[in-house]
Amino acid sequence: MTRTRGTAKVVTTTVVVLALCAAVAYAGEPPTGSAVFTDAKTGMEFVSVKGGCYQMGDTFGIGDGDERPAHEVCVSDFHIGKFEVTQGEWEKVMGSNPSYFRKGPRYPVEQVSWNDAQEFLRKMNSRDGKQYRLPTEAEWEYAARSGGKLEKYAGFSDLPDLESYAWYEKNAGGSTHPVGGKKPNGLGLCDMTGNVFEWVHDWKGNYSSSSRDDPQGPSSGSYRVLRGGSWNYIPRLLRASARNLHPPDARLSSYGFRVAFSAQ
Repeated sequence: MTRTRGTAKVVTTTVVVLALCAAVAYAGEPPTGSAVFTDAKTGMEFVSVKGGCYQMGDTFGIGDGDERPAHEVCVSDFHIGKFEVTQGEWEKVMGSNPSYFRKGPRYPVEQVSWNDAQEFLRKMNSRDGKQYRLPTEAEWEYAARSGGKLEKYAGFSDLPDLESYAWYEKNAGGSTHPVGGKKPNGLGLCDMTGNVFEWVHDWKGNYSSSSRDDPQGPSSGSYRVLRGGSWNYIPRLLRASARNLHPPDARLSSYGFRVAFSAQ
């Protein structure tokens, strides 16, 4: 479901009122106090995230070895895309569409590598004069967990709630879906669980050697990190602390990204 605007007719039945409220929630409307603004040239929407400190990694004791140790990380204020980059936004910048699931402009762009995302950002910055980038791994997890809260998934922890928040192997029907069709997390961000994996800035590294303040990951490596799980993954691999990795030139129909930039 995409975000809807307009005036609804006044109704008297409780059922219809509740349905309208649910529609607004699923469309990804931000919670009170979360600033949302739009890039004029692409239409890309961003949410302002207040920085802070949190325990990054496997805080529930059920993750893989590369999610440990859980460790304190502090991130500065930043802005992050409310949605995954869509096929329509990609086409506005790149003039083409590499996606496997070419079903409409509001579907997430996929079959893009980390390198492809960098080229997209380079072109976006050259025409906007800004410094758009991929979020760091620490920023991504902080934002996914609604500002570093103790959440197993993006915005929630209970497995039965997964259907309401994410497109994954059980409900996706073998395909991606338009962005914003499921409930947002506590910061008003959509699809940070499921739909497509999201490339982040970092090379894959060991948490034991990571820094505390605004960590950027290792300076070099063989694999870049992806977060969030996708339309064809099982619940365990959709957790907010779960880490996937692939060479930076890898392209799959489950790989996309969202854009971030630092606060001024």
